[in-house]
Amino acid sequence: MPTLLLCSATDDLSDLHAVFREQAARRMPELQVRLWPDLPDPAAVDAVAAWYPPDAVIESLPNLRLISSIAAGVDHVLGPAQAHPAVPVCRIVDPALAAGMAEYVLWSVLYYHRALDQALQQQVQRVWKIPVQKPAHQTHVGLMGLGALGSHLARVLCDQGFTVSGWSRSARHINGVSTYAGGDSLDTFLQAPDIVVCLLPLTDATRKLLGRKVFAAMKPGAALVHCGRGEHLVEEDLLEALDRQHLRGAVLDVFAQEPLPPSNALWAHPRVVVTPHMASSAQPEVIVGQILDNLQRVRSGEAV
Repeated sequence: MPTLLLCSATDDLSDLHAVFREQAARRMPELQVRLWPDLPDPAAVDAVAAWYPPDAVIESLPNLRLISSIAAGVDHVLGPAQAHPAVPVCRIVDPALAAGMAEYVLWSVLYYHRALDQALQQQVQRVWKIPVQKPAHQTHVGLMGLGALGSHLARVLCDQGFTVSGWSRSARHINGVSTYAGGDSLDTFLQAPDIVVCLLPLTDATRKLLGRKVFAAMKPGAALVHCGRGEHLVEEDLLEALDRQHLRGAVLDVFAQEPLPPSNALWAHPRVVVTPHMASSAQPEVIVGQILDNLQRVRSGEAV
């Protein structure tokens, strides 16, 4: 019997499994949907839907026809190498992702713009002092990454009155936004923002980009909001920049190791906000529908 395997080494996917089973029963009644580690016959698996799959699972499936991320990116599915280079690899495209990301980043920007980080530090000390407040146009937000998410976010922040600039690998034009392109312009871009938001994809060029060199180029007292990929960040360099007070603080949603280990120093740092990869996610019905659509296409000999 054809099988779709849902798996993750980091997250509980039981709720998503229930949605998969309900939709598959209506659309593809012959399909078994299994949740790792329930896998009686690896040879029966046609498709994998995954988020950080357990080690060697994908390599152990000899008859795969489809590999799908359950999110917008695929680097966490592929790992350092593609075990089945002939098998199509897909991601989820959900228009609601941009809206969710904009909500999260807008909250993070307001956290620093309205000095809520200072108010929380004062609460610990039981200090009653109104932090300096300023209009939105006096806070400059710099976006690293101007793809679909970054471009939407730039417009949202402009509509809220913030001064916005953006940096990307290739040139982009967004009304009301100062844009920079290419590696040679990165240091210039980093000099002005009060808050730098990372939304970059993960590539060889961006891996460990958020490190000592970038932090040194940022404006003294600037804050970091990181919603890109965990592997962008050199955690030790961030902690060093925070401890010497070159950076004001950081809101971090993605990490090289997820879940973030309890022993990681980021948890306890007084000027770091840790959130569990929640900035934005596709709706379960969208995830399941797109993966089942692609599996039907593969089985019919069509392109995904």
